[in-house]
Amino acid sequence: MAVDVRRLLYLCVRRSFQFSSAYVLGWGKDRSGHLEVATYTRSTACLSPANRTAERVTRQRGRDRVVNAGTMHGPRRKLKVIVTTIMTAFFFIIVEVSRSGSQDKNGLHKIRIPTKPFWGKPSPKEAFWNRQQQKLDHLNNPVLNGPNATIGGLLPDWLNDTVAQDSCEPDLRVMTQVKNFSLLPDRFKDFLLYMRCRSYRVVVDQPQICKDQPFLLLAIKSLESHFDRRQAIRESWGRAGLFANKSIVTVFLLGNATAVDHFPYLSPMLEYESSMHGDILQWDYRDSFFNLTAKEVLFLEWFNTRCPDASFIFKGDDDVFVNTVLIIDFLKGLSPTRAQDLFVGDVITNAGPHRDKKVKYYIPENFFVGSYPPYAGGGGYLYSGKVAKRLHGIMNRVPLYPIDDVYTGMCLRKLGLAPEKHKGFRTFGIEEKYRNNPCAYKSLMLVHPRSPQDMIKIWAWLKDPALNCQ
Repeated sequence: MAVDVRRLLYLCVRRSFQFSSAYVLGWGKDRSGHLEVATYTRSTACLSPANRTAERVTRQRGRDRVVNAGTMHGPRRKLKVIVTTIMTAFFFIIVEVSRSGSQDKNGLHKIRIPTKPFWGKPSPKEAFWNRQQQKLDHLNNPVLNGPNATIGGLLPDWLNDTVAQDSCEPDLRVMTQVKNFSLLPDRFKDFLLYMRCRSYRVVVDQPQICKDQPFLLLAIKSLESHFDRRQAIRESWGRAGLFANKSIVTVFLLGNATAVDHFPYLSPMLEYESSMHGDILQWDYRDSFFNLTAKEVLFLEWFNTRCPDASFIFKGDDDVFVNTVLIIDFLKGLSPTRAQDLFVGDVITNAGPHRDKKVKYYIPENFFVGSYPPYAGGGGYLYSGKVAKRLHGIMNRVPLYPIDDVYTGMCLRKLGLAPEKHKGFRTFGIEEKYRNNPCAYKSLMLVHPRSPQDMIKIWAWLKDPALNCQ
């Protein structure tokens, strides 16, 4: 609908001037084509019938202006009305022009039809892990994973993966899918071949260990040969039982120490240890550094089945000292809201993969590209049972990563959670001058690394009633 701007301006001005001391006589153009508005000094629009008669009489007598009690006087009032009128007219014109621009000639709204499909075809990432994550994101998308998801070529062939994710057979396809596979270190080749496997046979289990619903579950990563570390933990900070009227349960998480890694045959000794203490959990997989992520996945699966009612979990290495009493006090003081989403530790931020092949944490560019999410150092961290259940539910949507603490950070990010940094967690140790000071450990929750002898010594210091750290 076309709008005559000049006509609108005239109507607005004329209507407004009816309430002022000027009267619009007409409008038109001058010789230059500009709009002109002819006015008279006074209108009868706002006068009563009696006043109008009086004005006519006055006008007949040749008066140029009207003196009336109902009229508006004063140049300031006139200026204010004129400015307000012009602003109102301008706003009205803008609104009408905008409305007319959104309609066609028949006054109907136009329907805009997209020229491109809403879902575009994704392009595969170059790095192998990033590409696997891309696959899982699409395959777990409820919109794209419906019965008609592939109609019209919505999903490309590289996303239609027919191999089961938990397959524990060597995935030989990675030899061609990963660029320069033959040049990778052996530990990386082994990880890639079995990256899909998440189900390993349980060798040693403790199905009744959580029957009393522990307040705190201590889950300690260990190796078969670390008998002395496990025993030192049992005799110090990891002693199962009651602390400050809160129950504690301790389990040690193990895989198989194979001859390939030059470990001696220790299974009979481990069986005896398990029968003595009843705190060993073992799975049938190669216990290596890159398989610590598999240990994380297997533990969460075990927790969800065997110990789902534990309120909190401490998960750490077998070469740390933990101030269990301080941790219990910390947990008892949490509000219900904070306790529910708790995940604290020595948090590392703004980190990324190491590209130096000589470094233990080396990650090649053909495997992963990007930065790491915030994550808690694997020496030890503390989290709630509810977070553990959520981690268990999300871990199948994140491909295994060779570094277990980074993988946990990736899962937390998928959940929309972030680990919280706590100054009491010292996964990189403390200064040399404080290491033999008992009071240095009283305010710390975790110190890494510590030998079995250090664990027993520090625990004795903290349990001494005569210790005065004021």
